[in-house]
Amino acid sequence: MLIKQGRYSAYLRPLAYLIDLASILLLALQFNFGVINYLNYAIFISIGWLILSIKSQFYEIYRFTKVTKIISLSFLQAALFSLLVFAFFGFFQELNSPVYRIISYLVQSLSLILTIKLTIFYLLKRYRKRLGGNYRKTVIFGNNKKTRNLQDFFDHNPEYGYQCQAVFRFNKEEKLEDCFQFILDEKIDEIYCSISSLKNEEVNRLIHFADNNLKVLKFLPDNKEIYTRRLKMEYYGYLPILSLRDIPIEDPLNQFIKRIFDVCMAVIVLVGVMSWLTPILAIFIMSESKGPIFFRQKRNGLDYKEFYCYKFRSMRLNPEAHLHQATKNDKRITKIGKFMRKTSIDEMPQFINVLFGEMSVVGPRPHMVSHTHMYAERIDKFMVRHFVKPGITGLAQTSGFRGEVETDFDIISRVRYDIFYLENWSLLLDLKIIFQTIYNAVKGDEKAY
Repeated sequence: MLIKQGRYSAYLRPLAYLIDLASILLLALQFNFGVINYLNYAIFISIGWLILSIKSQFYEIYRFTKVTKIISLSFLQAALFSLLVFAFFGFFQELNSPVYRIISYLVQSLSLILTIKLTIFYLLKRYRKRLGGNYRKTVIFGNNKKTRNLQDFFDHNPEYGYQCQAVFRFNKEEKLEDCFQFILDEKIDEIYCSISSLKNEEVNRLIHFADNNLKVLKFLPDNKEIYTRRLKMEYYGYLPILSLRDIPIEDPLNQFIKRIFDVCMAVIVLVGVMSWLTPILAIFIMSESKGPIFFRQKRNGLDYKEFYCYKFRSMRLNPEAHLHQATKNDKRITKIGKFMRKTSIDEMPQFINVLFGEMSVVGPRPHMVSHTHMYAERIDKFMVRHFVKPGITGLAQTSGFRGEVETDFDIISRVRYDIFYLENWSLLLDLKIIFQTIYNAVKGDEKAY
């Protein structure tokens, strides 16, 4: 067995722990603790920070990690750390520090940590690209579209620090043993193999070689669709089981964070906006057409359960309201209704649904029950949307697929965006969608009618 070559990357994570804890503890000096209290704080926070970091995977940052992922992890860590700090001051009540001072300390600490984290991340990218340091030697096994794409990625993205030394296409001249010898001679760090390029027996030999020589082995999915999904590995005893998809919102901690966010947003909108906007809109709605201020309609939500979705009434009373979507220049829409739909104000009562837990602020938009049944039979994977709560706004809507479904392409694209959302959820993604929704409402969306 060979000894794995050393690299300084192994010290980056412990160093990041130390830098972050040093920042937290140095900034804590502003509270003017006594020696004993400061020691208690240092022990409590250090242990808590490490436990929270492991749980939130705050330091699971790799060279291929996206910046949005780093920011998302930072938001999660900030929320957990804030609870930790307030817990300390709640336990040691005799310290009696003002809330504004604690919040100021939290903002300073977490801003400094995020700044340091992003600075190191970008400096390492620059170091790899300009100086060629912190790199890993790679080889690729296979000759197909995916392996060629991977080679192009390595060649055109030096900031990631991968140097492709060879591509083994396994023609008649190349043998697996020769590839193994090349890997040993050139001190290759990582092996990338296309699953479809080797036979089962050859794959087993490659795994055996990589394990015995401490080489990182990664596989590229073949053309089978299942391998292109975000599979989740679980173990039943010693038996490995692959789950078709991993839904982040199903994690209890993520559910708690999203629910707290939803409730806070609902209370802010209902108390701060709806309380005065509703009487004003009621005057315009009732003066233009007879009927109730609010319109309720059955929609399908989480686990396909039906619920009543609330909106400001934007149409004249008609028997087709529960059967047909609004179309462009729809004669059923009133003048005030046209304005509300253009600015999405008619959707605001759905924050009541959010408060009741039937909807979320962000999620797949719910359809009328009649349309849901129709699309479920016609559109592949349409039902996947019901693994999560429906939303007032969603990724599909901010990506140009809101309003009337004119062709199958519209609903198919909407489903694709919704599935991407539920498989890649983060609080940062929710915030991005909300800001994009507000921007579209102010700018005006041509499909908002």
